[in-house]
Amino acid sequence: MSLAKPMMRGMLAKRLRLHLPLAFVVSFSSALAFNLLIAQPRKRAYAEFYKNYDSVKDFNAMREAGIFESVRPIEK
Repeated sequence: MSLAKPMMRGMLAKRLRLHLPLAFVVSFSSALAFNLLIAQPRKRAYAEFYKNYDSVKDFNAMREAGIFESVRPIEK
């Protein structure tokens, strides 16, 4: 009893008919999921943070804490 010969002719084209559309669907859904679950909430969080952010107040707080070497705290 011998084994049947494997079909080699047209094997790549036959496999690509299944794997190529599947690869596009998986990559598109991954990109969409990343955009909806990570990118959009991150954009909203940054927009919300900078809506009420006062850079001068933050700078003065860091200056008073002594974080900067080139800026002295305000003498009172």
